Amino acid sequence: QVQLVESGGGLVQPGGSLSVSCAASGITFSTYTMGWYRQVLGKQREMVATITRSFNTDYADSVKGRFAISVDNAKNTLYLQMNSLKPEDTAVYYCYARSRFGSAYWGQGTQVTVSS
Repeated sequence: QVQLVESGGGLVQPGGSLSVSCAASGITFSTYTMGWYRQVLGKQREMVATITRSFNTDYADSVKGRFAISVDNAKNTLYLQMNSLKPEDTAVYYCYARSRFGSAYWGQGTQVTVSS
């Protein structure tokens, strides 16, 4: 059974930093493309950052230079370091895993709120 469990969300002031994590089980982490998506109520889920099996990364234009995605294959954990946070970064952040065969999984999400 595949499980993706996010943690680390919370409330942070504008300009602050926050790190979220995604612990995976039931998959061989190093064979998956991993990513972070976010969704605001009433809007479509959008890609934030992805990292491939060969560690190539991609970021949404809105977070380039502020967010960093990384993986620890030994711990089967995905990270998203978020710096210089803005109120518009407020969303539920979801962990995503996709195998090379097309199987895809989502975590349950963690709320990130940027507000003073």
